[in-house]
Amino acid sequence: MNNGKKIGAPGMFFLWSGAAISLAEIMTGSLIVPLGLKKGIAVILTGHLIGCLILALTGLIGFQKNTSALKSSRLAFGRYGSYAVSVFNIVQLIGWTAVMLIQCANSIRAIAGSPAGRLFFMALVLGVGALVAVWVLFADKGLQLINSAAVALLFLLCLVIIGLILGFRHMASAASGTISTGAALELSIVMPLSWLPLISDYTMNAKSKKSCFWGSFLGYFAGSSFMYIIGLAAVLFTKSQDITGAILHLGIGAAGLVVVVLATVTTTYLDVYSAVMSTLNILPRAPKRLLILIITAAGTLAAMFFPIGQYQNFLYAIGSIFAPVFSVVLVDYFLLRADHSATRINWAAILSAAVGTFAYYVFLRLDWVLGSTVPSMIIAAAAYLAAGSIPGRLGAAPETQAEKKA
Repeated sequence: MNNGKKIGAPGMFFLWSGAAISLAEIMTGSLIVPLGLKKGIAVILTGHLIGCLILALTGLIGFQKNTSALKSSRLAFGRYGSYAVSVFNIVQLIGWTAVMLIQCANSIRAIAGSPAGRLFFMALVLGVGALVAVWVLFADKGLQLINSAAVALLFLLCLVIIGLILGFRHMASAASGTISTGAALELSIVMPLSWLPLISDYTMNAKSKKSCFWGSFLGYFAGSSFMYIIGLAAVLFTKSQDITGAILHLGIGAAGLVVVVLATVTTTYLDVYSAVMSTLNILPRAPKRLLILIITAAGTLAAMFFPIGQYQNFLYAIGSIFAPVFSVVLVDYFLLRADHSATRINWAAILSAAVGTFAYYVFLRLDWVLGSTVPSMIIAAAAYLAAGSIPGRLGAAPETQAEKKA
């Protein structure tokens, strides 16, 4: 949370590298194992270059306009259009909260050799959910220093995991499962994209344009790529089926539990806080602390029923919405230099993003080597540019005086 201080390049780097230190990132990296180590690393780095470039450019808008992420979307979509983006983001973040709590509970249960009953799982979810709520509520009361220390500890523990992995002389000769290069590339691009609606909440407080762009770009690229490679290498070298099995195989039970719990709390803290910021874009007078409790409770409840087997499809859903949406935002800001924030809704932006979402799933089915994000963003951008060149283009109704005051 912002305490009024400006964030320099090192601070921005550690903020975003810390955001990437997550069990979800490690687990997603483990999904790429069918490609093998060398090709897997190449795809991870390529995907993160693309995703982090889009992420950092979006953060630059928040810095230059000194506004939060979802309010930045008003520039392209108008006031009510930004509300739609906010709703999608709130749903995404509640989903991420649920995913993180499920992964944490399942990992604790496996690593500690705890009972596999449903009631015990629910108790773990409730316990970790309560810890997340406390973490967010007191983040502005000295807990930021603890959060930074936790991230540093997590990084050191991840280095220990890498060291143990390197101690294995032989990696799996043939990884189980199948995944295409395009699908693996998409999984590497989509994780940075999941932060698109959130990044300006933090880059708006950067000290300079350089610290904003390079701090966020390099921070998330380094942290997320590292997490993906840990997941990939851990499963390949231990010949386990998933990252929890790999942690068990490495024999770091207590340290593994620390990694799991701290990674869950420090990442879910950002999810809950940014969901609160998105809600405030719609309901600016809502009490922040109450929203923290409501959103954490919603994520905890969702964790009881979230179909974790659909995790990969959840990632694709995020990419299908936010890649086209922020393609339109980037085109509107950097190319057209327009500002629709004083309008109710910009239908040209809405329809262009919808075309991009449709294209995303078309390319996902085609399983193209370049993935789905890049072509869907190009198509959404082209549609928006075309809409802008049509005389009497699909327009945006101006806000009334009553709406401006609301």
